[in-house]
Amino acid sequence: MICLRKAVENYLTMRRSLGFKLRNTGYNLRHFVSFMEEQKASVITTELALRWAQQSQDVQPATMAARLSFVRSFARYWSAIDPRTEIPPMGLLPYRTKRATPYIYSDHEIR
Repeated sequence: MICLRKAVENYLTMRRSLGFKLRNTGYNLRHFVSFMEEQKASVITTELALRWAQQSQDVQPATMAARLSFVRSFARYWSAIDPRTEIPPMGLLPYRTKRATPYIYSDHEIR
């Protein structure tokens, strides 16, 4: 698993050198690798990524979708090195942010 930890650090270094900040990504990917170690898994699978993303039931659906997105991006990178890697498909944890209803000022309020 040390290989995967090192791969996460290399991935973050590469992305940061391209200008991405990746604060949440780094934190979450390190936790994902720890989760993989606990599960004694050596290959990223869709089932494992999904289980990790949904691990905490007290978080918002948007957080779960973001977690899976972090793993998906890393899995895409890692699949070039380890062809056994599964890339979680888009839309597995669909979530759309709900926009606030816009307030339309009346003519009276504008005057």
